Amino acid sequence: MKRRNYSSQLDLKQGRVEMIHGAGGKAMAQLIDELFVAAFDNSCLNAMNDQAAFSLPPGRVVMATDSHVIAPLFFPGGDIGSLSVHGTVNDVAMAGARPCYLSAGFILEEGFPLADLARIVDSMAAAAREAGVPIVTGDTKVVEKGKGDGCFINTTGVGVVPAGLNLGGDQVRVGDKILVSGTLGDHGVAIMSLRESLSFETTIESDSQGLHDLVAAMVAAVPEIHCLRDPTRGGLATTLNEIAGQCGAGMCIQEAVLPVRPQVQAACEFLGLDPLYVANEGKLVAFCPPAQAEALLAVMREHPKGREAAIIGEVIEDAHGFVQMETAFGGTRMVDYINGEQLPRIC
Repeated sequence: MKRRNYSSQLDLKQGRVEMIHGAGGKAMAQLIDELFVAAFDNSCLNAMNDQAAFSLPPGRVVMATDSHVIAPLFFPGGDIGSLSVHGTVNDVAMAGARPCYLSAGFILEEGFPLADLARIVDSMAAAAREAGVPIVTGDTKVVEKGKGDGCFINTTGVGVVPAGLNLGGDQVRVGDKILVSGTLGDHGVAIMSLRESLSFETTIESDSQGLHDLVAAMVAAVPEIHCLRDPTRGGLATTLNEIAGQCGAGMCIQEAVLPVRPQVQAACEFLGLDPLYVANEGKLVAFCPPAQAEALLAVMREHPKGREAAIIGEVIEDAHGFVQMETAFGGTRMVDYINGEQLPRIC
C-alpha cells in the first residue's frame, strides 16, 4: 500500500483524539495510517481492505473474542494494549490451538491524549510481534467526551487446533489431577495496589503474558491433557466451579500447595480479598490423568512461564459439582462462585 501524503503529521506529544478522527474523513485516514498501520505493519493490514484474507494450516479452527475495559490503562507489568493481545491469544491457546491472527477494535473517547494512544498501540504491536500473531484487520470509533473512559479495545483471535486434540471442560474426568502454571492473583493485586496507592517492599506486577508457547510444549509432551483454562475474571475459584459444572464432578484442592507470592498474600489480607478469586492474566489451569501429572508438571517447570507450577488438587466424585479446599489448618471449606464483583474492571 502506498501511504498518503498529509499536510502535517499527527501531534503525538500534545494532540488529542477528536470527533473528526472517527468521522471517516482525512483525519481518520491519517490516524489509521500514521498510528495503527505504522505500528502493526503486515501485508494483510497494509492492503487496507475492510477485511483480511489469509490461509490457515490444517486443523480445526478456533475463534475467541475479548473486550478490554481495564482501569487504569497503564499498570505495573503492562497496559491495556499488551493485555488485549495476551488475553485473546491465551483464550485461543486454551483449546490447544496455535494462535494465527488477531483483529483489533478501538473505542476512543474524545479528548484522549494521542501520546497515550500511541503508547498503547506500540505496546500492543510489541506484544503481537513477541507472540508471532499479527493484527491483520481492525476498526476505530470515537465517542463524545464523557461517554467513554479513554480507550476500550476489543480483540478477536483465530487459531488452529491440530488433528486429534480435543480439550475442554467436558473432557475432565474423576481422578484427574489439577495443575496451575504459577503464582495466583498477581494481576488483580497489581491493579488494586495501583488504585489504592499501596506500596510494598517489592513491586507487585501483573503476570500478563502470552501462554501459547507454554501450551505448545505441554500438549506436545502430554497429549492426554483433558482441559486447559486461564483463570482470569473471578480467579481460580470461578474457573474450577465452571469446569465442575461442565464435567459433572467435584474438585478438591489443597491450600498448603497453592502458589501465592507473600506480597500478594499480604495485599489481599490488607484489602480484604481472597487470592482464589483474584484475576490472573498469565497463568493457566490444567487437568490431566493422574498417571501423566508428574510428567506434565516437569514439562511446565522447564518452561520459563511455568517455573512455579504446582499440582494443587484433583477431580473427585460429587454429583453436586462442589469445589472444596482442604485448609492449611486441616479443615475443609467450600469454594463457591463469588457473590458480586470482587475486582471491577481488571481486564
